[in-house]
Amino acid sequence: MPATPQPFTAADLPHLRHCLQLAEEALLAGDEPFGSVLVGGDGQVLATARNRVNELNNLAHPEVELVRWAGENLSEEERRAATLYTSGEHCPMCAAAHGWLGLGPIVYLSSARQLQQWLQEAGAPAAPINFLPVQELIKEVEVRGPGSGELLEQIKKLQLRYHTRRNE
Repeated sequence: MPATPQPFTAADLPHLRHCLQLAEEALLAGDEPFGSVLVGGDGQVLATARNRVNELNNLAHPEVELVRWAGENLSEEERRAATLYTSGEHCPMCAAAHGWLGLGPIVYLSSARQLQQWLQEAGAPAAPINFLPVQELIKEVEVRGPGSGELLEQIKKLQLRYHTRRNE
């Protein structure tokens, strides 16, 4: 049975705020508001990415970009120690990439279930895939999320701005 996601730690919050900044950059560039940060075992930011689906293609998720970067730049041990912070829970594609490469913990601000609810609120079309909790897709991964309070409200507002504007 998959592990239940754990609450955030104090060390998670600055990285999640960074994810929000990247998500806002994506929105300002006309893309869906998703941002991710890869942090090494020593707590230092290794790489960042934002959604680039509109610029490149539907596979240009920030998590995939960071997984690719980790595969090219980190040893297996460094990958296991790295934490991937992200504004939204991994989709199945991103979760599979994360699991296959052997990255460490995942910390996400909003869950896929929450995103589905927000898309319905905005009248956006349903996603072409089924979303599953990330811990159902990756074996033995530490997961923290979803968030609550102000940070969660910020990502919700960004998602609603994008999808409401897109449907006008």
